Amino acid sequence: MAPPRTHGSYARIHAVVRRIPRGWVATYGQVAVLAGLAGHARQVGYALHALAADSNVPWQRVVNARGEVSPRRMPGWDGLQRVLLEREGIVFDARGRIDLDRQRWRPRTRAGERLPARRFA
Repeated sequence: MAPPRTHGSYARIHAVVRRIPRGWVATYGQVAVLAGLAGHARQVGYALHALAADSNVPWQRVVNARGEVSPRRMPGWDGLQRVLLEREGIVFDARGRIDLDRQRWRPRTRAGERLPARRFA
C-alpha cells in the first residue's frame, strides 16, 4: 500500500532532492529510501511532477534505476532533463544511460562516512 500523498512526505522528498549536488544524480528509489519512504519510488516521481514551474528543487538530478531519464507524458521534458544534466557535467552513454557507479550521489552519514552506492540499487 502506498503511503498517503501528504505535504509531509512530499516535503521530505523535496528536501532530499535539494541535497543532491550539481554534477551528481540519484535514483527515484534512492530518494525514497533517504526520505524514509523505502519501496515508494513512484511517490518520488509524483512529488517531483507536482513541483511548481519556479521551484528551486533540482528535479533533473533524479533518474530511474537503469540510469536513464524516464519518459514523460509531456513531450520535450525528458529531453530538457538530459540537457540540464549534461550542462552539469553528467555523461550519457550511447544507450542514453548514466553510469550510476560513477555518477550516483552517495550522501554522507551523520558520522561523515559515505553510504555505499549498492545500498540504493
